[in-house]
Amino acid sequence: MSKLTFRFAERADTPLILHFIKQLADYEKMLDEVVADEKTLEEWIFDRQKAEVIFALEDGVEVGFALFFHNFSTFLGRAGLYLEDLFVLPEHRGKGCGKAILKKLASIAVERGCGRLEWWCLDWNKPSIDFYLSLGAQPMSDWTVYRITGDTLTELAE
Repeated sequence: MSKLTFRFAERADTPLILHFIKQLADYEKMLDEVVADEKTLEEWIFDRQKAEVIFALEDGVEVGFALFFHNFSTFLGRAGLYLEDLFVLPEHRGKGCGKAILKKLASIAVERGCGRLEWWCLDWNKPSIDFYLSLGAQPMSDWTVYRITGDTLTELAE
């Protein structure tokens, strides 16, 4: 593998961001759940600045991406980075791209003074789980994720 380089996404990359999101969703067998579109992504990532995206490039071509944002730990009293999505194109897997992306995110977290880097992983995704464990990541087995969306979210807000 050539040396990977990284760059932060720019507004003109919105179609590419959506492309990577859809590829990830397809891999996770959840493509039918993607409702994001370019306009929405552009608004939330670039106008409202609620998330950031980095691309991993090999020979100047984007081969992977990570979408992340800051969260906050009251126990640590500082922000952390939450990795929402990480995806490497299938033909570039097994070459160290995923590890390089996580190392880049860790360096961003350290540079910004963050106290942690965390993410979720689907229970069935054994290749990713094994990979994360090999990096020293610890599963948060004592925690359960809860979610409210759609009509339930709207009704709760009323």
